[in-house]
Amino acid sequence: MKADRKIEILREAIKLIADEGYSSLSMRALARASGLKLGALQYHFRTWDALLTALVNFIEAEITSAFSAPGGPSEIPSIMSMVEFMLDEQVGTSEQLFNDRLWTQLWAMEQVEPLVSDLLEEVYATFLAKLETLMAAKGVVNARAESLMLLTLVEGESLFVGRGRRWEKDRSAVKQAILNLVKERYVDV
Repeated sequence: MKADRKIEILREAIKLIADEGYSSLSMRALARASGLKLGALQYHFRTWDALLTALVNFIEAEITSAFSAPGGPSEIPSIMSMVEFMLDEQVGTSEQLFNDRLWTQLWAMEQVEPLVSDLLEEVYATFLAKLETLMAAKGVVNARAESLMLLTLVEGESLFVGRGRRWEKDRSAVKQAILNLVKERYVDV
């Protein structure tokens, strides 16, 4: 039961970050949003660092779960399935969990919260390693550099054409261009 309540609280934290920005997340604001008193929230997450660690670990677990789910990219691993997975906005069990607004806020948050930076780097490192392995298996000469290039391209997509961005109307064309690039460059390597 305690674990379920923790997950509910972490989902509220994600919602707060995505809806109001990372600066709106505080222990008091999260307690209020979760319908708890501050002391009750601190029963679940004793410190700010404990909350941040649990939050990023929860996000990583959701990504891993979605990645490993039936039909997910780990079932039939390919460079294309990895890129499609990374471009998909419906990953995870919460529509708030992996949308553009959350990730742009997490990127901003990692600039001021070293703990978030370290934890998010682990999430990216996992994806990078999988992508690099797939590239190397395809015989790509500089698999690491090309994996980093693809990761940068996919992550940058949400910064430039994500929800609420200036070029949002071009999003589907940009996604298709990325997928075409992957198909042309890596599918038959």
